[in-house]
Amino acid sequence: MSLKYLTINTMLQQLIATPSMSSVSPEFDISNRAVVDLLANWLNDLGFQVEVTPLPKQPDKANLLASYGEVNEISQGLMFAGHTDTVPYDQHSWHHDPFQLSERDSRLYGLGICDMKSFFALAIEAIKQFQPHQLKQPLFLLATADEESSMEGALHLVERGCPNVRYAVIGEPTGLKPVNAHKGIMMEAIRLTGRSGHSSNPALGLNALEGMHLVIADLLLWRDQLQAKYKDDRFAVPVPTLNLGYIQGGDNPNRICEQCELHFDLRALPGMDLNDLRCEIRDRLHTLFKHSAIRWQMFSLSQGTPALHTHADSEIVQVAEKHCGHRSHAVAFCTEGPYLTELGIETIILGPGDIDQAHQPDEFLALDRIQPTVELLSRLIKRFCL
Repeated sequence: MSLKYLTINTMLQQLIATPSMSSVSPEFDISNRAVVDLLANWLNDLGFQVEVTPLPKQPDKANLLASYGEVNEISQGLMFAGHTDTVPYDQHSWHHDPFQLSERDSRLYGLGICDMKSFFALAIEAIKQFQPHQLKQPLFLLATADEESSMEGALHLVERGCPNVRYAVIGEPTGLKPVNAHKGIMMEAIRLTGRSGHSSNPALGLNALEGMHLVIADLLLWRDQLQAKYKDDRFAVPVPTLNLGYIQGGDNPNRICEQCELHFDLRALPGMDLNDLRCEIRDRLHTLFKHSAIRWQMFSLSQGTPALHTHADSEIVQVAEKHCGHRSHAVAFCTEGPYLTELGIETIILGPGDIDQAHQPDEFLALDRIQPTVELLSRLIKRFCL
């Protein structure tokens, strides 16, 4: 069916009915190509120039970058951006079919309806009001892969580049209130290796669990030091946080533990460099064990996502604040925004869903958010492209 005859509800139905989960666990991870192909067909029908780019490490997954209007060497357009993947789901916790759009109590339910497939349908509905020849600056739509797991889609975009884009709106759930800053995240692992032995004589071994006790104490001390050094009152939690999330070590109470592994995350404020933080941790580990026979390793569980900060004086921030009727603010969750800013694109986060619904059973989007979102995106197109 031609796109001009597709309603918002039909687009939402098709997006929700198309699974595209990404996960670090292979048993849950599936391709996003069906969603990308769906979007590509709609955008081709609308008159976009569409490029679908498979990911180098996962050729069954892809990014989509589409342009509307004339793109030339001096054009500086507006981009609507988002990720096509969802998180996995717990079937037993859902009261609705995750892959069937359903309506109840003025809400639309479905996996990804909030985070963040609905944004694509609402952006396309806004774009349908304009013809390419009306645009003085081009309009772009970006749909990425694997935001919920590896960020490989955004990282590949950085490698390829994205010229001719000045401003971007990422439609993550913000309750239609503009976000111009968020924390970064790094997830790290520390593995200690000692020497096993009979627990009746501690001298027979080298206990990795006891060594990890020293590591944990030092990480908590370092956390206090970071929180004393860095503070940003724009955030509800105005300091960097460090969470000890997982520990495993040993195999029996009467054996000296040979190996122990700890996983933790650190959520960094704007201005804190993730690589510098990793170097600090390594220096502390070196100091802790320089006189010990315990061997230590540190490795990253993911590349990590930097913090985002788009200055309040940016035109995209000021225009969004005017049309939303809300001041821009900071949030704790991460997005692909920092990768777009790395490309020189001034970026805000602004979408119809609420973050409280993201990653939850019975994920929903309130019906009264749909038309205001379409109208808001239409105003942004008029301001930056017409």
